[in-house]
Amino acid sequence: MSTAGFNSQNGTGTGQTYANGPSQNPVALQQLPGVSYGMTHQPSYNPMPAKAPPPTGPGLYPSAPYQPVPPVSSYQPGPQITSYPSSPGQPLLPRPPLSGPPSHTPPQSASPSPGPRMPPAQATPPPPAVSSSSYYPSPQQPMAPAWQYNTAPPPMGPPTSISTPPRGPVANHVNPAASLAEPLPPSLAPYSTAPPPRVSQSVTQPPGPGMPPTSMLGYTQPGTAPPPMNPMVPNTYQPGRPAYGPPPTGPSPIGPPPIMKPTPPPTGTPVANTTPPPPKGDAGLAQPGPPGRHLGHYPSLPPGYQNASAPHGTSSMHPAMQAAMQPYTQAPQPYQQPPGGPGPAQLSPSLAAMSLQSSTPEALRVVNLLQERNLLPPTPVPAPTPCLPQDLQKINCNPEVFRCTLTSIPQTQSLLNKAKMPLGLLLHPFKDLSQLPVVTSSTIVRCRSCRTYINPFVSFLDQRRWKCNLCYRVNDVPEEFMYNPVSRSYGEPHKRPEVQNATIEFIAPSEYMLRPPQPAVYLFVLDVSHNAVETGYLNVFCQSLLDNINALPGDSRTKVGFITFDSTIHFYNLQEGLSQPQMLIVSDIEDIFLPTPDSLLVNLNECKELVQDLLKSLPTLFGKTMETQSALGSALQAAFKLLSPTGGRMSVFQTQLPNLGVGALQSREDPNQRASAKDIQHLSPATDFYKKLALDCSGQQVAVDLFLLSAQYCDLASLGCISRYSAGSVYYYPSYHHQHSPAQVERFQKDLKRYLTRKIGFEAVMRIRCTKGLSIHTFHGNFFVRSTDLLSLPNVNPDAGFAVQMSIEDNLDDMQVVSFQAALLYTSSKGERRIRVHTLCLPVVSSLSDIFSGADVQAMTGLLACMAVDRSVTASLSDARDAMTNAAIDSLTSYRQSVLTIQQPGLLAPACLRLFPLYILALLKQKAFRTGTSTRLDDRVFAMCQLKYQPLFYAMLMIHPALYRVDDLTDEGALNINERTIPQPRVLQLSVEKLSREGAFLMDTGTVMYLWIGRNCHPNFLTQVLGVPNYAAVPENLYLLPELDTAESQRTRAFVGWLRDQRPFYPSLHVIRDESQLKANFMQNMIEDRTASALSYYEFLLHLQQQISK
Repeated sequence: MSTAGFNSQNGTGTGQTYANGPSQNPVALQQLPGVSYGMTHQPSYNPMPAKAPPPTGPGLYPSAPYQPVPPVSSYQPGPQITSYPSSPGQPLLPRPPLSGPPSHTPPQSASPSPGPRMPPAQATPPPPAVSSSSYYPSPQQPMAPAWQYNTAPPPMGPPTSISTPPRGPVANHVNPAASLAEPLPPSLAPYSTAPPPRVSQSVTQPPGPGMPPTSMLGYTQPGTAPPPMNPMVPNTYQPGRPAYGPPPTGPSPIGPPPIMKPTPPPTGTPVANTTPPPPKGDAGLAQPGPPGRHLGHYPSLPPGYQNASAPHGTSSMHPAMQAAMQPYTQAPQPYQQPPGGPGPAQLSPSLAAMSLQSSTPEALRVVNLLQERNLLPPTPVPAPTPCLPQDLQKINCNPEVFRCTLTSIPQTQSLLNKAKMPLGLLLHPFKDLSQLPVVTSSTIVRCRSCRTYINPFVSFLDQRRWKCNLCYRVNDVPEEFMYNPVSRSYGEPHKRPEVQNATIEFIAPSEYMLRPPQPAVYLFVLDVSHNAVETGYLNVFCQSLLDNINALPGDSRTKVGFITFDSTIHFYNLQEGLSQPQMLIVSDIEDIFLPTPDSLLVNLNECKELVQDLLKSLPTLFGKTMETQSALGSALQAAFKLLSPTGGRMSVFQTQLPNLGVGALQSREDPNQRASAKDIQHLSPATDFYKKLALDCSGQQVAVDLFLLSAQYCDLASLGCISRYSAGSVYYYPSYHHQHSPAQVERFQKDLKRYLTRKIGFEAVMRIRCTKGLSIHTFHGNFFVRSTDLLSLPNVNPDAGFAVQMSIEDNLDDMQVVSFQAALLYTSSKGERRIRVHTLCLPVVSSLSDIFSGADVQAMTGLLACMAVDRSVTASLSDARDAMTNAAIDSLTSYRQSVLTIQQPGLLAPACLRLFPLYILALLKQKAFRTGTSTRLDDRVFAMCQLKYQPLFYAMLMIHPALYRVDDLTDEGALNINERTIPQPRVLQLSVEKLSREGAFLMDTGTVMYLWIGRNCHPNFLTQVLGVPNYAAVPENLYLLPELDTAESQRTRAFVGWLRDQRPFYPSLHVIRDESQLKANFMQNMIEDRTASALSYYEFLLHLQQQISK
């Protein structure tokens, strides 16, 4: 696999390094209150009337004006056209489930709940209680399957060993100090100053026929075109329209919708945090300063400064990435800023001018979803651009790194509630970047009150004072900051790189260290039972590590170690001076100990030959083993003891259900219930052993990555906790076998290479801050919440994503913009303490139409997916499905009632939300949430992990795969990258209607690609690309495209290779024919078609319309 885009230095000075001045900022890493082990709490759920879920199953849909007719399509595979055999879909990507128990009971509505909002629907029984052995208590009574977005729960009861830390100030055994320090609550900041009064920006305009109210901020900036759309089909859907197949027929039982109630937190003994107390620092205490409400400019600065562009990516990006980064791709310019800096004072004239735009913005163009079929743009959907003045937008944070579900923030929580859309942030904080400015400075300038890092969106009152854009405190500019290392000039602090880049990395001084930076430490824990040896993974692992041993990130201090296990634990003495590795066996797995603690983790440079000897001998060492048992729990305990003194990364390879000693598990899956069960059991852990061990690991700066290679059920719901709470990753290779699944072997090899050689950060913490008035209340991803807003990340890797939910606590009336800042403090593999800071600025709006025009439909989908995973575990899968459907109903209802000025028939949506129902339907049919289809429990849990852990760009491919026709690739519109021509076929709708027997179609689902060959595919494609004379000669298990010296072969391989290069993991490719077993997987991703257990897209739209028109 090409490494294009991945070999940039994650914080190794790809930008210029700056140095100046002595240290004047004694700040230390803070470990914050909330020492109890627990996760953040859930948003409160609104006990609103539950809407019935869309019917699932044949005969459930009351077919209004839509009459069944025989389907007609250019693609005729056989008697069944719209109903395909279901089987497990493709494997998906890591974002493990995270959820704390909901913290309180919502207020009960005084009025009786109205009946179902749907005509005859399936009766839904109350969701069954969650397994009593889970760390989630059983639900006491039902809870409505709809989210009240963005409302933080009230304070909880006392913290417990596996509960949520309270949100307020908490007593702690740890001295507070100030690196990434907890910001003071707004009420405690003595000199926080209010922002300037808001300038009125409304312009009255008579509503034209069919036009929604004019948006103040949602206009399309001059020079930017709306996203390209497929040509709209003018004709409406008619009863005889054949494309979607017959709707279900037959009677439908009716029943009450399910209602769920939040569960109380579990009780238990508090567990003390094991991290050593940091030294006392200034703790971010605010010191007296001028109240400074006014906003001035430098009188002395010449006008006409321009901002430098933020880091931009390489030209080899996916079109979605290119579109998303459009504002960031100008050539680098000198670091400059308009006089006085782009603070709130500069915004009002620009924003007022914006409101004069009289035409309806493209984002608010009214779309009738029942009439306009070709809504999917031909190229990947770009991120919307926030409606900011151009000088601010040019330096705003790259949306691949930091994006918000709403690019226009509502002034009040009530306005947000009225819009019925989720408010949250999606982050990819340690992403590989092609350009990253790195600053070495003895003084890192931060707000004295809230500890925000200085950034492009602060205001300079004059040369000596700057106003924080989060708490509005006025701060002094340190003397060292007056010198600009770029221009080598004095007296222009607004031109410093910290004030010109929304993403920047600091090399931190010693005040940001609790202890000397740890070395890179890698411990490999390997299953060597009979089952493991049979799969053949050990050969691949050992060879891969041998090939990449010199590429492991680290320095002269790097350490490695190995533990193998079956029914006993095997350690390896690799001490310098031995002629060969020495194996030490511990058979007492109940009371595990380290036989020679000092020689099991060794310096890689000093003992490299012994390590290489061990890797060469390991596969044969256990070749004849007959041990079938697996003492994984004891092996993990041993590994934890070995890594505790230093911290580091534990890589665990497991091939079966652990069945011996601590952490032993039993199979909980009933294969006969996979398709028929209304609700899925056992999504929560069977034991808390793995979670508790993960929390111990997190306290000692140890992260655990789990590689699961198994053909049998392994209880990933339980095992996954070891990675989820220690900030690790989960890799899953179902049915892995070195002979029977060559595509899985290739994927494992490529993933291992990336895993072993990618950048890594150790002993990290991340804090997300936001402007006063906003609050963050729920986190999603793999981490442990050390205090209310500090995420503990023993390891951070460039492939990990995070999401947070937010609420609006105080009115933002007097603000025109708000800012969000994510700060990640970590130790690089070279032993440097570094801080990576991302800052995002968004406008504040007061009208619903502006909120809708700024909606980011993909970010909303990604956040709802995270919330639905939590709901599936804490309540039930059916409850999560209902809530996702209701999310689409609620937002479109709000749009219809509050934004549309002229009511029209049909299902109406603003153009920016035109894909929302499609994405919600895609989620309902995704492996994590689908019902009525045989889905292995581990496959489902892994899909849930990935939705919570994957950065948004990768998660969207899992939710809504991309389909391309590839038998007619041309150079028209192609990209030229490194002298390679990359064709750019259009993205097709996921419907059988788009397939043709005469063509070949590539489907990209993120982790798997399917190349489907039509029965009558043109012989030219078969010979020139696949190297076979005819359709019958296409091999059954073809997973590699042959390298043929033809233009067609080069184009196809270039396109597939380019798609693979867009992501850090390696998607396997399967060439399939009509008779292939994998055809069912391919067809299950045809989201717009009806299946035996799920509605077609058109039927789903009819269901939404029915609910909205009630």
